[in-house]
Amino acid sequence: MRDAGYFDAESGDLAELAALTGRRLERTEVPRASEVHKNIPVYDIKAMRRWLADGLARRELMAEWAWVLGQGPGVLVLKAAYADTGVIDRATAVYEAVIAQEKAAGGGGADHFAAAGANDRIWNSLQKLCLEDPEGFALYFGNPVIDAVCEAWLGPFHQMTAQVNLVRPGGRAQSPHRDYHLGFQTAEVAARFPAHVHALSAVMTLQGAIAHCDMPVESGPTMLLPYSQQVAGGYMAYRRAEVAEYFRDHAVQMPLEKGDALFFNPALYHAAGDNISSNINRMANLVQVSSAFGRAMEAVDRMAMCRALYPALLRLKAAGRIDAAEIAAAIGAAAEGYAFPTNLDTDPPVGGLAPETQAALMARALGEGWTVEAFETALRAHAAKRRP
Repeated sequence: MRDAGYFDAESGDLAELAALTGRRLERTEVPRASEVHKNIPVYDIKAMRRWLADGLARRELMAEWAWVLGQGPGVLVLKAAYADTGVIDRATAVYEAVIAQEKAAGGGGADHFAAAGANDRIWNSLQKLCLEDPEGFALYFGNPVIDAVCEAWLGPFHQMTAQVNLVRPGGRAQSPHRDYHLGFQTAEVAARFPAHVHALSAVMTLQGAIAHCDMPVESGPTMLLPYSQQVAGGYMAYRRAEVAEYFRDHAVQMPLEKGDALFFNPALYHAAGDNISSNINRMANLVQVSSAFGRAMEAVDRMAMCRALYPALLRLKAAGRIDAAEIAAAIGAAAEGYAFPTNLDTDPPVGGLAPETQAALMARALGEGWTVEAFETALRAHAAKRRP
């Protein structure tokens, strides 16, 4: 239920989910789609490339995609988003080499919504591809179709990130979830955000998957629950057992071919599936694209502020001149209170969905009475972990 503009653990009840996901997408609602499969519109990009070169036609197509992602089923497939799959193969070769290098170095392991080690994950595959093969990067990310769907949901100036996920035969499914931002917070933290911010979270990012191989259903392509992004309290609800059970009973999967791309609203209930194949190494590049608006107006040196503030807070606390609520407010004004963006290779979400923040580190140091020297050492180490 909702209380004074907030959601709680019981928000997003099952009846609401069932009513929303019981809808059927009509072909007339997506006139530019080539087909609708299990409530998911499929767009034949081979037949539509000329539209992207026409300003008006491109705008009309993006408006349809935006409706699908928001008011419609929340997910769409771009068939043959890459006309030349040789570009995909070139990137795959780089990613396979990166996986081998990182395994040899003993890195990786932590993951979101799946057991550590259940798959091979390349954090920041965007930067790694660019540095390893700049020309290949240009050919891979220089894709007007991908750019158009991102602009359809986020507007111009969006920020691209990506993470490769390689699931081998026997790889287990993820738990159903929503994604970044609020989907990467604990239930307790998510409940602190007012209801209107839950709605905002869904329009701040776009999720996508670029298929690096053919993905029949037995290989475990993403399980999806169309229209579930419309459940208002869904960032709380997806964590409950009865919602997870409903998801398992009603989710659908879209088989993909190499070069296809699937994009969905980050609030859509989804989960990678079981790879029950005998010989398919399912590789997808998971793009996570952010709105340009998710930034502060001024650049602030928060590390310098933390170094200056910590001794003052120690003195004020010892003298009884500041209480716990005032300390929390002061830390909140000075320190970085959000875990992202970070370098997930060196600052992984071990033991939770997000790494420790600068603000949490300072609060912990104050609570445990660390010396100034000990705090500064930990602060420097924290900053070093987050550098790309």
